Amino acid sequence: MPTCARVDLFGTQNGSRLQSLYRACKLYLQGSFTQLSYEWIAALYIDTRLSASTLLHAKAGVGMSSSQLPSSQSICWIGERDVEDAVRLRLLEGLLKGLDEGVHIIDANGMTVYYNRKMADIEGMRPGDVIGKRIEDVFTFPDAAGSTLLQAVRLRLARENVKQTYFNQSGKAITTVNRTYPIIADGRVFGAVEIARDVTPVERLQNQLLGQSGVRYTFASIVGSSPVLREVVEQAMRAARTDSSVLIIGETGTGKELFAQSVHAASSRSQGPFVSQNCAAIPDSLMEGLLFGTARGAFTGAVDRPGLLEQADGGTLLLDELNSLSPPLQAKLLRVLQERAVRRVGELKDRHIDVRILATINEDPLQAIAAGRLREDLYYRLSVVALLIPPLRERKEDIAQLVEVFIEKLNRRFGLAVERMHPTLRQAFLAYDWPGNVRELEHTVEGAMNLLQDERELGLSHVPLHLRRKLERALQENASREATAGVGADRKQDTSAARDETSGAEGDAADEGARGMDFASRTQDERVAGRVGTWRERVQQAERQILMEVLARHGGNVSATARELGLSRQNLQYWLRELAVDPAVYRK
Repeated sequence: MPTCARVDLFGTQNGSRLQSLYRACKLYLQGSFTQLSYEWIAALYIDTRLSASTLLHAKAGVGMSSSQLPSSQSICWIGERDVEDAVRLRLLEGLLKGLDEGVHIIDANGMTVYYNRKMADIEGMRPGDVIGKRIEDVFTFPDAAGSTLLQAVRLRLARENVKQTYFNQSGKAITTVNRTYPIIADGRVFGAVEIARDVTPVERLQNQLLGQSGVRYTFASIVGSSPVLREVVEQAMRAARTDSSVLIIGETGTGKELFAQSVHAASSRSQGPFVSQNCAAIPDSLMEGLLFGTARGAFTGAVDRPGLLEQADGGTLLLDELNSLSPPLQAKLLRVLQERAVRRVGELKDRHIDVRILATINEDPLQAIAAGRLREDLYYRLSVVALLIPPLRERKEDIAQLVEVFIEKLNRRFGLAVERMHPTLRQAFLAYDWPGNVRELEHTVEGAMNLLQDERELGLSHVPLHLRRKLERALQENASREATAGVGADRKQDTSAARDETSGAEGDAADEGARGMDFASRTQDERVAGRVGTWRERVQQAERQILMEVLARHGGNVSATARELGLSRQNLQYWLRELAVDPAVYRK
């Protein structure tokens, strides 16, 4: 009778034997063969070419010819002790399935080999979407160290009670507290196992408590899975680990305060106060006392009162629309940032404070500096970390997800049961540029749902008239652009043969020269007229020249131009419109 090979659960033998044992145990427990004892043996052959399993039975003493048996390198003989291990494996698997904690096991290459139902529930995934795939291909880890499971494999390091926030394939933020252990035998790492506890209820309670200090949002509140948004979220999550100042740059309605509150809630200062002040809402005559505090007798009616900087001690102060703060107050704020001390109005002594400053600005900081609305030294002091929030027109793939969230929220608020939006409305939303960004989108959805009765579908006809006209105009313009692009493509194809007959180098040089002369002549005309132009006009001229040169180099190809300039295609399209540069002029 052939000798039974002994293979441990996390055995030291080769991987093919471990795989064979697992599959044999599975077949045994499914009832494929039941009378396995010393009287019987079974061999499991893994045909790697066909990826199929074949179970071979042989009664002791009968024997099989060598041609009937698989090669010794790919065979695993199963005996009674191995069946006992199989039963133990089945019991262990049943135990893991019943745990109220998630269990995730990867091999040495970072491939998921086990993923229980609780873990799938925590992460909002299906086991089939995770098992057999590399963990980094399924989840996004904003922390530079990456997955705690991969750390256990690479560093052979066991860690307990580590809080980790990451994102699934849908962009959903997941926060767990993990215990992670490497699987090591004979000095070799075979993988790692992680036991994760869902902290969502705890997070909700914490958010409610934080909400008493003015914090309503966390990173889980940020909706969208577009790469450009997720990149900013990851940067913000990294920034939350430090105490450095953060400057949040973005147009009106992009969600700057949402990011600011999320940074505070994820930081070590989350238990401290979060104080927010819109600098545009208070006149300068009152802003100084409000921000820095007052001393009794400083002016008529003045009393001893701490300012916002003192009130935020141990926590975070958000200065919204910093560019609305007057230059003298900006200079005084700069001193506070440098000295970490504040002096109340009418007082001579300094008071030490421990506060993190977050600031938002709704315009290009360099333009604000050029216009005198922002001190350059304050900008460099605050922009230790700069977060640029993309406008909605640059992440239109998030619109459907945002509308879904708004509908769900407004359903609860209005007692409605809207399930979806009409495809025409979806097209209109995608065609529109949303100058008011996410705030405008939310107000549009809210206005439309106010006009619903018992409908289950939100349509273009439900949008208020003034907004509907904008959306219809956007649809028409989009259709016109597509039609024009189609005609242009046909013309380009018809004339390509004629262009090929000309000298490419000579024609390119002539075109380039003509374009340069065109720009130069316009600039010269302005000089002749004695009009040098304002600072902004001269900057626009330089920007226009850069766009023209790069477009000419790429033959009017917008995508290639955007890549060279480090801009998104949508952002470049904006600047082309803003500076009145037509890419078609440069197409060969």
